[in-house]
Amino acid sequence: MALHLWETFKESITAYTGLSPATFFTVVAVGLTLYYVVSSLFGSSNDAHAQQRSRTFEEEMEPLPPPVQLGEITDEELKQYDGSDPKKPLLMAIKGQIYDVSHSRMFYGPGGPYALFAGKDASRALAKMSFEDKDLTGDITGLGGFELEALQDWEYKFMSKYVKVGTIKTTVPVTNGAAAAESDAAKPAEEGSSNGDIAKPAEDGPSEKKETKPAGDYEKNE
Repeated sequence: MALHLWETFKESITAYTGLSPATFFTVVAVGLTLYYVVSSLFGSSNDAHAQQRSRTFEEEMEPLPPPVQLGEITDEELKQYDGSDPKKPLLMAIKGQIYDVSHSRMFYGPGGPYALFAGKDASRALAKMSFEDKDLTGDITGLGGFELEALQDWEYKFMSKYVKVGTIKTTVPVTNGAAAAESDAAKPAEEGSSNGDIAKPAEDGPSEKKETKPAGDYEKNE
């Protein structure tokens, strides 16, 4: 039975390929050899690329250090955390609240679509969805209701996704009115000390009691 099948197989090879069975098997062997040789050459190159990609992916996926609380910092100090220094966290602020956005570096880091917001309070820009330099500020005065609502949505998103690490220090300028009020508050004490109405103890004997006069009859002691 097996011999009959073998004879039938050889006849089929000759009928379909026009080659003798010996020639057919030789061609098949050569083809398999070439396939394995080519596969080994290109396979090693692909393996090297795959290993390189794997190492790069692992480096990118290394756990980030925990966020560091900075407390109150100025706008100038916040600019140091714009992603230009990979050793520093990536920070940005909304409405004066600073958030660590390091794990979204692909969006806010160098080359990302929102990279220009990093290291700044981008409240106005986010509210207006503007990428202009004049809007890269925390000043939200004059914004409309729709823009303020959009900014609120951004703030909620940041509060739920990122860790707050500090606030932007604000300075309140001292106005002339406040300075004048402080000056007026200090005047009565100075005037009272220069009136000469304060009785001094006598060196020899009891001090004389001065007669109290109405305010309208005030006279200066000489």
